[in-house]
Amino acid sequence: MSLGSRFKAAILVEQKKPLVVAELTLPETLEIGQVLVKIHYSGICGSQLGEMDGAKGPDRWLPHLLGHEGAGTVLAVGPGVRKIRPGDAVVLHWRPGSGIESVAPKYRWGDETVNAGWVTTFNEMAVVSENRITKISDDFDLKIATLFGCAVTTGFGAVVNNAKLKIGESVVIFGAGGVGLSMVQAAAMTSANPIIAVDVFDGRLELAKKMGATHVINARNVNADEEICNILNDRYLDVFLENTGKPENIELGYKITGNKGRVILIGVPRKGDNISIYSLPMHFGKLITGSHGGETIPDQDIPKYMRLFSEGKLHLSELLTETFSLDHINEAILGMRDGSISGRCLIKM
Repeated sequence: MSLGSRFKAAILVEQKKPLVVAELTLPETLEIGQVLVKIHYSGICGSQLGEMDGAKGPDRWLPHLLGHEGAGTVLAVGPGVRKIRPGDAVVLHWRPGSGIESVAPKYRWGDETVNAGWVTTFNEMAVVSENRITKISDDFDLKIATLFGCAVTTGFGAVVNNAKLKIGESVVIFGAGGVGLSMVQAAAMTSANPIIAVDVFDGRLELAKKMGATHVINARNVNADEEICNILNDRYLDVFLENTGKPENIELGYKITGNKGRVILIGVPRKGDNISIYSLPMHFGKLITGSHGGETIPDQDIPKYMRLFSEGKLHLSELLTETFSLDHINEAILGMRDGSISGRCLIKM
C-alpha cells in the first residue's frame, strides 16, 4: 500500500457515541519527520475511553483518529528521518522518544478532513511522527510488542520512576486494567509487600493474583478502605497507585498513606472533578503527584523491558485476553467498559 491509498480506520465523530469504521485516504506525501506504518495490532487503553467520553471537555478536533499503543511495519519514511527505515518492525507509543516531532497528519474522508495526533493506532495505516516510534527486533512477537506502547511502559514507569518503590514497601494498586496489571508485576519484581490490587471486576483481580498481587479487593462488594486497613494491620501505606481518576479514590489514597507515603496519580479525573485534601502532611514528606506515562524514555525503556520478557522474567502473554477485528472495535470497547474483558484487548488489523 502506498501514499494516497485508501485504508480502514475507526473514527471518533462525536463524543459519547460509538466509533465509526470507514475508509480514509492517506496523504500524497510525507512531511519532514513523518513515517508511514502498516499497523498489525493496536491496544485499547482507558485513555481512549476518556477521549470518547469527553473526560477533558469538548473536543475541538473532531472528527479524528484514536489509539496510542500499537505495533507494525514501516513502509516509508519522510525527509529527515534517520533512526528507522522501511521494513523495520516498530512499537508505536505516545510518549515522545528520540527523533523528529513532525506536524500531525490529516486524512481525507470523502470531502471531509479527519485529524490525527503524532500517533494513532485504530487504523490499518498510520502516518506517525518519528519520535513516537521505536525499532524492535524483527522476530519479536508483534502481539506482545503492542503492550510496550503504553501498558507495560506506563505501569512499570509509575512504579519505578514515579513511586520509586522499594523492597518490602506496601503498595495499593487501585484499578487493575492493562496498566494496573503491569504495575502489579513491577511491584512483585521489586519485592514489595503487601501488594494489594483493587478493582470492581473479579476477572481482573484473578489476573492480578497471577501477576503477583498478595491480596485482591473487589471494591464493589466490600469497603476498600476497611479491607486495606485490615490487610495492613493498622500500619500506614507506603505507596498508592491510582488508575481510575476518581476523586474519592484519590482522597482514599491520600488518607491511608503514611507521613512519607507517595500517592501517584495515573488516571486522569474528568474535567471539573476536583479533590479535597488536608495539605499539612505534604510539609513533612507526604507526596501526591501525577504520572505522565511513567516518565518513560521509550528508546531506553522499551528494549530494557523486552529483554526481561525474552529472558522469561516478565510475563505478558497472560495479559492478552481478547482479540477483535477493526470492524468489531466498538464491541471490544463495550467489553472493556462492562468488565467482560479482563486483560488487555487487542485489535488485529
